[in-house]
Order: sequence, then C-alpha cells, then structure tokens
Amino acid sequence: MKFPAHLARQVQLPAGIYFAGVSGFKDMIVNKAKRILAVCLLAVLGVGSGTALFLRAQEGDAPGSKRRVKVMGKPQYPDLAKKLNLTGVVKIEVIIGADGKVKRTRVVGGHPVLATEAEKAAMQSEFEPGPRETSEIIEFKFGS
Repeated sequence: MKFPAHLARQVQLPAGIYFAGVSGFKDMIVNKAKRILAVCLLAVLGVGSGTALFLRAQEGDAPGSKRRVKVMGKPQYPDLAKKLNLTGVVKIEVIIGADGKVKRTRVVGGHPVLATEAEKAAMQSEFEPGPRETSEIIEFKFGS
C-alpha cells in the first residue's frame, strides 16, 4: 500500500521525527540550505549597510577637519618591495589628537608589504593643533 502524497508531510512519528514524504529527504535538505543561505545573506547585508553608514559618517567629518601638515613622515622603500618591483599607493587613516600628534593608524588600502612602512611614516607625521580629535586619510606613493 502506497502512502497518500497529500498526507505525507502531516505525519509525525514519535520522538519528534518527521516522515520525509514521497520526495524523500532531499526537499528537507534543500529547504534547510535555502534558510541558511537566506540568514547568511541577511547577515552580510546588515554588516554591509552598517559599514556604509560608518563610512558615510567619517566622510561627513572630513571636509571640516582638514588639518595642515606640519611634518610629513617619509616612508622607507622596503627591500622586499625592491626585489619584487612593487609600486603603488598606500592609504592610511590616521587619528590625530587635539595636540596635532598622530595617536593611531589603520591601513585603508594598498599592498601589505608597502603598508608597514607607510604606517611607520604616518606615525612620525605631525599636524596643526585643533579643537578636537579628528581623522584624516594620508596617501603614500611608492615607486615611479
């Protein structure tokens, strides 16, 4: 005797085990995979929109917070970069204290081999004093 297809998903076996029905466990696995994918997609979109808001807020501060540079650090060209013929631009975000000294740095973009020296140079930079702590983006060009 064949089990009726319209009742296949309504049967619950003891101990919380569900009967898979006519199409077997494949539908259950596919549905679970779809749910997991949907949750992951929502999580990524949520993080992405949060990051976009954070970046927009930082950009909003930038026009009024441009500080004049007193001393700009000069990065050394790393030996490994010379051997590999690496060139390019490294962007470093610097947090500048009210006294004009760089408090923290963060690499925003560029090759990791070049970024280490760019961060060191950014830490040696000094800016004009200001009323509050601000952030700026410094670009260091390596090579030709």
